[in-house]
Amino acid sequence: MGYSTIPVNEFVDKLGSKSPTPGGGGASALVGALSAALANMVAHLTIGKTKYASVEVDMLDLKSAASNLQAELLTLIEGDAEVFEPLSRAYALPKDTPEEKEARAKVIEEALRKACQVPLLIMEKCCSCLKLIGIAAQKGSSMAVSDAGDAALFAKAALQAASLNVYINTKLMKDRALADSYNRRADGMLEEYCPLADEIYEDVRGQLREQKG
Repeated sequence: MGYSTIPVNEFVDKLGSKSPTPGGGGASALVGALSAALANMVAHLTIGKTKYASVEVDMLDLKSAASNLQAELLTLIEGDAEVFEPLSRAYALPKDTPEEKEARAKVIEEALRKACQVPLLIMEKCCSCLKLIGIAAQKGSSMAVSDAGDAALFAKAALQAASLNVYINTKLMKDRALADSYNRRADGMLEEYCPLADEIYEDVRGQLREQKG
């Protein structure tokens, strides 16, 4: 199913049902896409304004990059469902004989490995979003600075949520060296970019709460 192309109410209903997909990973990708879209909106509201002529090139670059991230994150909604479904099926494989148990374990291990890839990619895209959002908050139209703050919060939420989808899979992997490498990648992104999201939010909040006169 094209989860990124169905009406929002249908996506939410499907998410809230007993269907295994979409799940937290797909929701993370959607929230990340919303973050990129908000950064894109800030750029659109800044481009062409005489007051912001000095940052026109920066905003044009931001708009292009944010558009790409929007599209990539929407694609990852389907990607997450595609890697989860084989894992769900793997757990249903027979395990009555030693041979079946061994074959099932191999299938599950490979499915777990693949299931880590999409949430890690979602995390990477959210980190890229936060870089753009920092620029949007600093250089974009002051009339849209709250949207830049919103974007930072969405990107952080998506980043953290996607990390949990990494950890739930690595926890079950037998190849601990590979699992640890995935965990370190996720940990590193959280350690670097969650503080950046907080910094952007506090900066925006400060701008909006500043008293005039």
